[in-house]
Amino acid sequence: MSLFTKVGEAAAAATNNDGGAQESPIVSFKSGSTFKVGVKSVFNVAEYYGYSIYKKVNTFVPKNPPTRNARGYIDANPTVWDEAATLLYAEADKAKKAAASEAEVKKITDEAYLYRGKQRFLRSFFDLTTGKDIVVDLSPKQEKTLKAVIEKYAKKLGTIAFELTKTGEGTNAVVALSPIIDMDEDLAEPERKNFAKLADAEFDFAAFETCLYVADEEEQTKNLVIAGFDIGRLGLSIGANANSAPAPSDSGKPLDISDDDLPF
Repeated sequence: MSLFTKVGEAAAAATNNDGGAQESPIVSFKSGSTFKVGVKSVFNVAEYYGYSIYKKVNTFVPKNPPTRNARGYIDANPTVWDEAATLLYAEADKAKKAAASEAEVKKITDEAYLYRGKQRFLRSFFDLTTGKDIVVDLSPKQEKTLKAVIEKYAKKLGTIAFELTKTGEGTNAVVALSPIIDMDEDLAEPERKNFAKLADAEFDFAAFETCLYVADEEEQTKNLVIAGFDIGRLGLSIGANANSAPAPSDSGKPLDISDDDLPF
């Protein structure tokens, strides 16, 4: 079962509706990041659903992900995180019917939302500094912004380089993809030489598989404990050492994504 819900052309269309031995091409794309890039295709993108809690559990994808319909809702095979969210949403509904205050109900639904899988996108660019493909991780709003620019220049991708940037902090963070009009002046000679190699090789979609941290059900359950959820409510137990289970390490390339970077 693929880690991705959509790849290529299907993933590029998704925003229209509001680790192996291979070296991973994913790069840090934090505020202040700037890359001079080429774009091989508007379809070099993959959609996935990641699970995380900022500063507690870094982003992971389940080894056996749930199946989702065209709107992203789970049809079958929910993860333990999805089950935690479902339990809490049911609890919120029960509280609402029992005439709990709006604030009390919201507190429960806010917690439930934390455990839901969030739509994310991986998009590939050709880094003109290194002459290699790179991948950046994007929220749906960020992906829609970049895709719109790529589609605008779709017929000129082989002749125009771009500057990919991320500025601002938190909810004010902005991603941009701006065409470099004067490539003779604004690109260094090595960058121009690398741009000439843009069409030499298509992006290898298998590289997307190296960009995500994969967790089996046991690790997902441990991560629920780290997040602060009482797994006993789901009839689960992982033993006396559960509370000391480590979060995914940096060596496994998990992504630490803030709430500000999640769906808008």
